[in-house]
Amino acid sequence: MTHAEKVAAARAFLAQKTSGVPEVAIVLGSGLGDFADHISIHHTIDANDIPHYPVPGVAGHHGKVILGSSAGKSLVLIKGRVHCYEGYLPDEVTFYVHLLAALGTKTLILTNAAGGVNFNFEPGDLCLITDQLNFTHARLSANATTARKREIYDAELIRLIKKVALQKGIALHQGVYAGVLGPSYETRAEIRMLARLGADAVGMSTVIEACAAVSLGLRVAAISLITNKAAGLGAEKLSHDEVQRIANQSKERFSTLMSAIIDAL
Repeated sequence: MTHAEKVAAARAFLAQKTSGVPEVAIVLGSGLGDFADHISIHHTIDANDIPHYPVPGVAGHHGKVILGSSAGKSLVLIKGRVHCYEGYLPDEVTFYVHLLAALGTKTLILTNAAGGVNFNFEPGDLCLITDQLNFTHARLSANATTARKREIYDAELIRLIKKVALQKGIALHQGVYAGVLGPSYETRAEIRMLARLGADAVGMSTVIEACAAVSLGLRVAAISLITNKAAGLGAEKLSHDEVQRIANQSKERFSTLMSAIIDAL
């Protein structure tokens, strides 16, 4: 079965669960899944039940697709994602992106937990991604190369999110996200390299998903929750447990911002 046939089968399954086109999709990164409690949920679907849908295996990634609404807009939440470091191919990592495009979704907001490379970033800070560095070496389908012909992160969405954060009094950094393969955290030397190349935050997701989405015609925005200072920049030992702890502490502020963004779209 081809990739396109698998996407079509997954689309047919989800289309039975909704009467319309989800206007906005939000991917909830590590520890950020509780945002689902802030919307009206119509259907919660286990990733296992969707034909050919890759199932997450990392703590904090629950593997659910949630159909719902907020502020009069139809939503789909991707609660948990898969990563190349789990052994998934790039086309599997971006499977949900192709599924969203097949459903007719036009706006995608990616979120993630990231390490702060910028010295001014502290754990718990939020960062609006304005550009990216892709160090995953992941090779997407040929049509994804069209993403390079225009900006990946939508300028209009960036302006809207900055305006919303200001109105809500939520501090929001902006900067460049470096996507790496993982699963090991970066060394101090690697962090120094990333900083010199212009990175403000670093993580193991987002970059190939954003490229795939743009190539499929979606508008893309992305927000990082800074859950730790990157290697060599802080005293805390890096661990996934610490990432989840900081995400849990920041979930209300994150959810307030996300709800306001949906309302403003």
